[in-house]
Amino acid sequence: MRFRVNGLDYDLNPEADRLLVDLLREGFGLTGTKRGCEDGSCGACTVLVEGEPRHACLTLARRVSGKEITTIEGVSPGRLSHLQRSLVDSGGLQCGFCAPGMILTAVALLRRGKPTRDEIREAISGNFCRCTGYAKIIEAIERAAEEGPTP
Repeated sequence: MRFRVNGLDYDLNPEADRLLVDLLREGFGLTGTKRGCEDGSCGACTVLVEGEPRHACLTLARRVSGKEITTIEGVSPGRLSHLQRSLVDSGGLQCGFCAPGMILTAVALLRRGKPTRDEIREAISGNFCRCTGYAKIIEAIERAAEEGPTP
């Protein structure tokens, strides 16, 4: 099976029950994808599959073979995107556990156009911030939206 992760192709034949979160973390060493709740309710494992947010803890790896997968490591390699910079500058990132999922969710949202505050709230509603930094996260996404889509 062929996996395209962060623009690189990999040939691998994972077990039938192997979850995408495990393949990314253990198979490819991409540990930015977090294992949180394991039932899709916290969003820490969010990755983009064909540009759309998907919970990697609920996705069988074989189901995404041949599809473009983006992890936090692939958002803006070697530098911070304007979204990531906005989150840092605003204090929207505290412990960082939710950051990869929040960022990838926001990337998908910003690629669709300039969202409203309500659209931002709705988009990140599937991501649980343990530090309750939602107000600053929403403000950071709004600021990033002013600069346009992220890579």
